[in-house]
Amino acid sequence: MKMAFILFDGMTSLDLIGFYDAVTRLRLFQSFEHMTWDFCAMREEIVDDRGMTFRIRHVRPHLSGYDLVFVPGGFATRQLRHDAAFVGWLQTAREAEYKVSVCTGALLLGSAGFLEGKRATTNASAYELLAPYCSEVVKARVVRDGRVFTGGGVSASIDLGLYVIESLAGVDVAIEVQQKMDYPYYRAGQKSGAYMSWN
Repeated sequence: MKMAFILFDGMTSLDLIGFYDAVTRLRLFQSFEHMTWDFCAMREEIVDDRGMTFRIRHVRPHLSGYDLVFVPGGFATRQLRHDAAFVGWLQTAREAEYKVSVCTGALLLGSAGFLEGKRATTNASAYELLAPYCSEVVKARVVRDGRVFTGGGVSASIDLGLYVIESLAGVDVAIEVQQKMDYPYYRAGQKSGAYMSWN
């Protein structure tokens, strides 16, 4: 599996890091030992919403070569969803098997057309902004609709990472990763309530 982590100015770093830390631990398991990932952006340097700087090696790659594309959130997404160049680049991920976002990253998946006819979630402050892009806004921590995964606000990125692991590798692997992360809050095996799934 090859993953692309999308970065942009004004993103919230915990949105990225929570999911990244969880899901990349899959490479510790034999069936995922060939997993790879790239950090991708529109330019070589990205500054998050608190001033942290990221250096990017993969500038505007065509995203069709990735199996999973992940988009974090941040207040900047409210403007970025109207940026034709960024949205056009994100749309090159249409052939990616899995599309994943956390927090207001869902607005970017939506603006790219990836949430059409799908149930999705985002940060509670952006439910109304998300509504035009999807069939239903679900007030849940994590939502899966087919091969599209969306997470709620900021710290939900950890739950989202574990949920994706559970979906790809099973409950036992998700629990093992959860234990390695010393994260007691995820409830593996739950398909309702805080974690919603439609196939």
